[in-house]
Amino acid sequence: MGHSHVEFMSEFHSGFAALAGRPNVGKSTLVNALIGQKVSIVTPKPQTTRTRLIGLLNLPQAQIALVDTPGLHHGPERALNRAMNRTAAAALSDADVVLFMVEALRWTEEDELALRRARATQLPLIAVVNKVDRVRPRARLLPYLAELSARHDFLEVVPLSAQKGENLAELVRVIARALPPGPAGFPPEQITDRSEAFRIAETIREKLTLELSEELPYGVAVEIEQLMTEPDGRRSVAAAIWVDRPGQKAIVIGAGGERLRRVGRAARLELNRLLGQRYHLSLWVKVRAGWADDARALRQLGVQ
Repeated sequence: MGHSHVEFMSEFHSGFAALAGRPNVGKSTLVNALIGQKVSIVTPKPQTTRTRLIGLLNLPQAQIALVDTPGLHHGPERALNRAMNRTAAAALSDADVVLFMVEALRWTEEDELALRRARATQLPLIAVVNKVDRVRPRARLLPYLAELSARHDFLEVVPLSAQKGENLAELVRVIARALPPGPAGFPPEQITDRSEAFRIAETIREKLTLELSEELPYGVAVEIEQLMTEPDGRRSVAAAIWVDRPGQKAIVIGAGGERLRRVGRAARLELNRLLGQRYHLSLWVKVRAGWADDARALRQLGVQ
């Protein structure tokens, strides 16, 4: 996308724009669309994003650090949910501006909760109305935008489609203007603050989630146990997939190990493409009862 729209700023702007919104409103899809490559995993399951992740958008006149956060939600009181809500709240408080994201024509209790939390930061809020490509005719959007504008004194309200890449340039312009003047906080070639190991684990978790969307109610955790370079130059990865109960182990492995092989293949192909190296993955399924309830286990698995 052309970056000329930010050129009129006389000085360089830099800072953090945190995304806030209920689960599944499209926050990770928007981060990936703005960065122009996949830094945050995306699945149709709510609460796919568990940890704070930064995607960097480097422009001639600005550096925008987009902070993708777990969706704020009323959840069952499990340690995982509490950790995710805490992470989301902390990410918001560190930002310079908050992108409050909603889905066109929808307003739920969870949207209300997310707006309350975003407002509580006392930071400037930009409203992002996603999925406008689904609204037919477009004029149906107008009353919704008016209602949204009445809910809070937003800096701007930007309708867009993260999936279709529609009106993203306008959002970038609005964010860049809202950030404070100052030099870039990250090296210009960097596109995320997360390590290679984290991105590998997340990619494996994404493929598992897509493969098992129905069978595993609470998802899985992935822990990278070893990461090294083979003599032939490939990156060799040993990863443990943690599940809650012995019965789930068989589900993840699948008949004759077929499902686990499929997940490994999908993850490997994506990592080769994303990280520009050749990968060899060895996946093991391990049982750790109640990992989603065990705060210490969560810390070890890097969720908190």
